[in-house]
Amino acid sequence: MDSTTLPLWPAPHPGAPVDATVTVPASKSLTNRYLLLAALADGPSRVRNALASRDSDLMVAALRALGAGIEQVAADGGTDLLVSPLGTPSAGAGGGTDPVAIDCGLAGTVMRFVPPLAALCRGTFAFDGDPHARRRPMAPLVDALRQLGVKITEHGEPGALPFTLEATGALEGGRVEIDAGASSQFVSALLLIGPRTRTGLELVHAGSGVPSLDHIRMTVEALRGLGVAVDDSKPNRWRVEPGPIAAFDKTMEPDLSNAGPFLAAALATGGTVRIPHWPAETTQVGDLWRSILPRMGATVDRSADGVLTVTGGPAIHGIDLADSSELAPTVAALCALADSPSRLSGIAHLRGHETDRLAALVAEIARLGGDAEETPDGLLIRPRPLHGGVFRSYADHRMATAGAIIGLAVDGVQVEDIATTAKTMPDFPALWTALAATAGEA
Repeated sequence: MDSTTLPLWPAPHPGAPVDATVTVPASKSLTNRYLLLAALADGPSRVRNALASRDSDLMVAALRALGAGIEQVAADGGTDLLVSPLGTPSAGAGGGTDPVAIDCGLAGTVMRFVPPLAALCRGTFAFDGDPHARRRPMAPLVDALRQLGVKITEHGEPGALPFTLEATGALEGGRVEIDAGASSQFVSALLLIGPRTRTGLELVHAGSGVPSLDHIRMTVEALRGLGVAVDDSKPNRWRVEPGPIAAFDKTMEPDLSNAGPFLAAALATGGTVRIPHWPAETTQVGDLWRSILPRMGATVDRSADGVLTVTGGPAIHGIDLADSSELAPTVAALCALADSPSRLSGIAHLRGHETDRLAALVAEIARLGGDAEETPDGLLIRPRPLHGGVFRSYADHRMATAGAIIGLAVDGVQVEDIATTAKTMPDFPALWTALAATAGEA
């Protein structure tokens, strides 16, 4: 779609410090992992405070298409999902003559996590997604499933959506070698279904490095918490033993990555933002905000009752930061407002996310008068006065929120297609407008 046809959203520019308490929705990463595990569990499960967003809706629809029962139940402050598992893997819904269509949208957790689950079912499954999804790397997962004996027919570019998967109702398991350098999701996708293979799974990464190791640790801890034996004692190797996945009743944590733009608002305006229910311990990469933001000039405190408070200082300082993963677009927006240069490294894999985030950030920061350039594995961002203009989103929710952050400090920023934030946070525009409205309140 021509970006000129997409609506423009005038980013709020309060011109004064904000002072807000923001309750952010549940973690997409945790919600979609636990939904898939619930579909494979040994009994009914309850996912409390489940995220309601496009990504989680796509996961729910995909699991229902495979034969899981999922019922929404209103609960205090949110929605719970009651999940009836597939039971035996062969009880999947793919036994008809026509392929079961799975819409992945632009959700990495759906396009990477669901095909291995479908491989445990019986039938033919057709995977596709948004136009941007067809550009996202899938080859390592396709290769891994073929190593496990799954027949996959690609209908477009090799190693990309769309493709059709033919499943026989079970997977033997065994040793699988992949190059997961483009995404940690390839590792998590296979680990999640490892317990339900006949012999377990030994997964070996044959490459120079896996990005976003925090997300793999999240997957490993989720499995262990449900009684699955996982050995990750050797670098780039994971062994999952076969066995049951225990049914569960779990409450999802707030999405700490999605909390990032709101915390960044404290720095961008010199104000204060509070996020309640911040966990004392978590596997979410977003907990790094507690160490990143003080380096950029903020004060950060977590109270005994779990309220994280961030207060901006008189200036935003540049940062040299390695492996910021999905936090990088928010960090980059702050770096564009900083008083000294910044270097973000270890994030080459962001070129394969919803869009090429490195190229997109360079282009959009430059569009507003900034100075940014790509490096082989990241970004260099130097101080330069910014001006208003259109900040394109590229159908990427984190690009849209990056533009909103800059708009707090720079008058006249218009964010293209702010509705793309519905991918993980449908209420973002309203929450952001309410945040900006707190500036200058007595």
